[in-house]
Amino acid sequence: MVLFLFLVIALVVVVGAVTLAVVGGGESAVLPDAAPERFTDPLPPDRPLRRADVDAVRFPTTLRGYHMDEVDDVLGRLGAELAERDARIAELEATLAGVQATAVAGPALFEGYERRGATGAHPADSKGMQDVEDGESGQ
Repeated sequence: MVLFLFLVIALVVVVGAVTLAVVGGGESAVLPDAAPERFTDPLPPDRPLRRADVDAVRFPTTLRGYHMDEVDDVLGRLGAELAERDARIAELEATLAGVQATAVAGPALFEGYERRGATGAHPADSKGMQDVEDGESGQ
């Protein structure tokens, strides 16, 4: 019976202390109201997105997950940036392919060269041979 009375008194003291700490602590002890979480868009509007920008995105949680409209806005922005980047890559690849095709098969590639003769010798080789023959005959 004494143990029971001791437990009841201890319980009353603990409940009273917690009540005084929470309610009776004065103005300084009252916890401020928590501001509701709002999504602040960390994605820069003035430049293309980088990996660090995407890593920095944090969505506030609600009772049942995330705000769908906030997530949809970010995913829409990321989708638009990726589509723009893909279009730019395709444009640059097409330009590069055109430049390479012009450089390899362009009309200026063979300027200054004559067709090889039927023997397959290069015209410059035959001219050089004529010079050698002319020089030998002139001795």
